[in-house]
Amino acid sequence: MQKGNIGVTTENIFPVIKKFLYSDHEIFLREMVSNAVDASQKMKTLAEKGEYKEELGDLTVRVNLDTEKGTITISDRGIGMTEEEIDKYINQIAFSGVTDFLEKYKDNANNIIGHFGLGFYSSFMVSKKVEIITKSYKEGSKAVKWSCDGSPAYEIDDAERDSRGSDIILYIDDDCKEFLEKQKIEGLLNKYCKFMPVPVAFGKKQEWSSDEKKMVDTQEDNIINNVEPLWTKAPSSLKEEDYKSFYRTLYPMQDEPLFWIHLNVDYPFNLTGILYFPRIKSNIEIQRNKIQLYCNQVFVTDQVEGIVPEFLTLLHGVIDSPDIPLNVSRSYLQSDREVKKISTYITKKVADRLKAIFNEDRKAYEEKWDDLKLFINYGILSEQDFYDRAKDFSLLKDTEGKYFTFDEYKQLIEASQKDKDNQLVYLYATDKEEQYSYIKAAQDKGYSVLLMDGQLDVPCIQTFEQKFEKSRFTRVDADIIDRLIVKDEAPKSNLSDEERDNLSAVFQSQVPSLEKAEFRVEVDALGTEARPVVITQNEWMRRMKEMSRYQSGMNFYGQMPDSFNLVLNSDHALVKKVLDDAQAALTEQLKPIDSEIKGQEARLAILNQQTEKKKPEEITQEEKDDKANTQKSIDEQKQKRQQLIADYAKGNDIVHQLIDLALLQNGMLKGEALDKFLKRSVDLIK
Repeated sequence: MQKGNIGVTTENIFPVIKKFLYSDHEIFLREMVSNAVDASQKMKTLAEKGEYKEELGDLTVRVNLDTEKGTITISDRGIGMTEEEIDKYINQIAFSGVTDFLEKYKDNANNIIGHFGLGFYSSFMVSKKVEIITKSYKEGSKAVKWSCDGSPAYEIDDAERDSRGSDIILYIDDDCKEFLEKQKIEGLLNKYCKFMPVPVAFGKKQEWSSDEKKMVDTQEDNIINNVEPLWTKAPSSLKEEDYKSFYRTLYPMQDEPLFWIHLNVDYPFNLTGILYFPRIKSNIEIQRNKIQLYCNQVFVTDQVEGIVPEFLTLLHGVIDSPDIPLNVSRSYLQSDREVKKISTYITKKVADRLKAIFNEDRKAYEEKWDDLKLFINYGILSEQDFYDRAKDFSLLKDTEGKYFTFDEYKQLIEASQKDKDNQLVYLYATDKEEQYSYIKAAQDKGYSVLLMDGQLDVPCIQTFEQKFEKSRFTRVDADIIDRLIVKDEAPKSNLSDEERDNLSAVFQSQVPSLEKAEFRVEVDALGTEARPVVITQNEWMRRMKEMSRYQSGMNFYGQMPDSFNLVLNSDHALVKKVLDDAQAALTEQLKPIDSEIKGQEARLAILNQQTEKKKPEEITQEEKDDKANTQKSIDEQKQKRQQLIADYAKGNDIVHQLIDLALLQNGMLKGEALDKFLKRSVDLIK
């Protein structure tokens, strides 16, 4: 028997391993099975080279659970180890002491296994004792047993083992008893070992026994992995159904993917994989962490930020690369030069594939565009250079359901949608039904309207305005139709200032108070055929509010009320009737009030003129009181005027009907107000 201490200059390495790897303690099973698979593959290689001439036999790696003994055993028929190799690979840990290690790697202490090749020692995260029974493939080798109880002390003894290979026996610690549950081990094997390149067996397959009325074990091994997953095969050998079937294996509850990209590169790094474009309904965040990262068919993580560009983390699928370290934190990934190369390559490959699909079958591409554009838009927003790639296969869709490339759409509207400043105006709608009348008004003018109803369509507008030369985007309800694309000077209203003020005041007094909404009444000459009242919303303010949903630091805009314009068409017969009726009803009552206001305003102007050149301390209290009283008198008369107009307007059904029609058109008439409108409509028809 040989005894000794494992080669570390510290009292006990294992508590340190437990401490710094505890958050990932389940990876012990991945490391144990990976080691067994590696040993088996090395055996294959030796046989292929002719260095091992006997029969390889069954190379299946077996995982056995013994709940009574409290052990997990991982067995292989790989190359095994001699006593000297155990001493070299197990007993000599490649660093001088825990203190030096912690100081040097304090920022990445959780990467201990990845940095130092200590995969085997992850077993001590869950074990109070570990045994290795191994026999080398080399001729004349004897079986040996290595054991360690979690202290630096170990023992090596002779052992009995008929065939080459190794058994790793883990005596599970009392605080890790969950790893003695069959369901737990099945879950971990399915997570980490599902596609390992050597068969991995865990127990036996089961079938229903009519005699025992329960599921019972058969003689057939329960192989938990697919040793030749789809991404390891040549794309030319695969059919469409192969890709769809593999997707269903990875994501059983997902809808069928839009399409996929098969990655296969061996220079300047090794990378294989399949990326799927899923159908995303709404919430972006819920779809993340669906790409699985493998290293030589061993699962590493599904948090691939840094390896995959941010916008492609919405994709599903698999990436396999031996050039990515096994145990990597996200910060390490982002600073790794090779990883950045991989990220750049994936972006290019995805862009090339999308462009090829667009060129090969544009009709099929257009049919998938509404689902696909979320990925494209996200890329345009999050990757500085992605727009230059995406502009060749990005599409714009109009309200008629026709699709255009950026250049095609520019050519379509260039002749008709330039304003007087020679800016090209892209009109768009975000809801075809709600904004129907505004869309119709634009189309009647000969304009084209884009439908931008996707999750990230509106946030992309800012980028488009920067990239498209001398262009701007305006939603169709941002203004009256003649001011959306101003080509000439607008026709002037033939109303006097007094008439405009009175007409505005009549409608302003009856505009309802809506939560988080403000209305400002305007009067404009829109033509006799245009609607009597139109509600518009300023493009810039509305866009800032929408952007506040996506960008931090813009909460100020998000909390502001919506600001609407209620535009009165002074050319329309109904608006003229309201004005004429108001003038007839109010003129005589308003005359003395207006006269008093003018008189007081003239007096205030004189008082201001008398004091404007005086220093504040030179103005007497009498002068201050006189100005304050005059201003108070003006305010009182204006309030009296407003009340007089409001009392008149309150009984004018046409005013209420026109306001409600405009609100109804914009989906803003609800509840009691809608009920009153319906009753009033019936009364007006009678």
